[in-house]
Amino acid sequence: MKKIFILTGEPSGDKLASRVISEINKKRTDLEFLSVGGSHLQRLGIKTIYDQKEITYIAFTDVIINFFKIKNKIKQTVSEVLKFNPDILLSVDSPDFTLRVSQQVKAKNSNIKTIHFIAPKVWAWREGRVKKMKRFLDHILLLFQFEKKYFDKEKLKNTFVGHPILDDISNENIVIDQILDNKKIISIFPGSRESEINYHMPILINFIKKMNIKDSSYTFTFHSTIKNKEIISNKIKNQKIDNIEIIYDDKIKNEVLKKSVFAIVKSGTVSLEVCKMNIPSIIIYKMNYINFYIAKFLLNIKFVNMINIINNKEVIPELIQSECNAEEIFRSVYYFLKNPDLANKQKKEIKNTLKHMSLTRSSSEEASKIILSYIA
Repeated sequence: MKKIFILTGEPSGDKLASRVISEINKKRTDLEFLSVGGSHLQRLGIKTIYDQKEITYIAFTDVIINFFKIKNKIKQTVSEVLKFNPDILLSVDSPDFTLRVSQQVKAKNSNIKTIHFIAPKVWAWREGRVKKMKRFLDHILLLFQFEKKYFDKEKLKNTFVGHPILDDISNENIVIDQILDNKKIISIFPGSRESEINYHMPILINFIKKMNIKDSSYTFTFHSTIKNKEIISNKIKNQKIDNIEIIYDDKIKNEVLKKSVFAIVKSGTVSLEVCKMNIPSIIIYKMNYINFYIAKFLLNIKFVNMINIINNKEVIPELIQSECNAEEIFRSVYYFLKNPDLANKQKKEIKNTLKHMSLTRSSSEEASKIILSYIA
């Protein structure tokens, strides 16, 4: 029996990997899987060798503080991959962890094919990494067309497959109109990591208080995971705010987002999901000052959101670090809500951008074809 080991480092990677594996399962039913994954891969019946949360760290200082713990996790993961002896090691995102594992696995067993999905942002910093990556990766799958030139230059085999988030994979319609009861919903995505939630929640709670003073007719819905629901709930209790809800079921989250009038989104993959749903939004992100100044020193990009990067302008407002505060969020959100022409302009620009970011075929299907070609 052919085997695939799926290696992810955080919830967004787990979700993307599950979509690709779902496509693989449509084509082959004789494969055995093992993973470092989360709830999405586990729903497909794929066992994880340990809880993904054990290796989900937010940024530079967290990695430094947990250096030996991460090093031990890499060693443990390499050992488990080699013991499983897969035909393919599919690593997804989280390059500081997943690529280190791939590198060590390849060095110890060159017969294992190594495929990485979601290229590191070499166009933003450390372009020289590609030279090192080509020594141990057999193939890299790209989300964006403009990334190809960086890997073609070093002759690392690559394929632009588009972004699975932009795939139209669900035909399910959940009727929740009665539940929503004509609410004016503002969807809020505070982050998938506990450290992100800890930074963003106090700011977001203060923003909601400011909004309620100005206009209390909105319902603020926090989009969470099952694991993070209690963390968010604990931040909200005792705040005496009665127009806050928390949802964690993916199908319901999608329907609630569709019905939303606006979204406040932590910078990252989830922002594309919001764009796909054609919901006007702003981007927020805050981290500790050491991480921020390290990132500012290393990165050579003006924006953090991919829509803005591609357009080389701020289509979606970015409130980062010092600008990520309750007052600035309130001003931005309220201005959009009271100026529908501005929201419509943003939606139109996003729609035009997304046309150039996806293939006519499903990204997950394209990725699955390439992966399966290595065990055909």
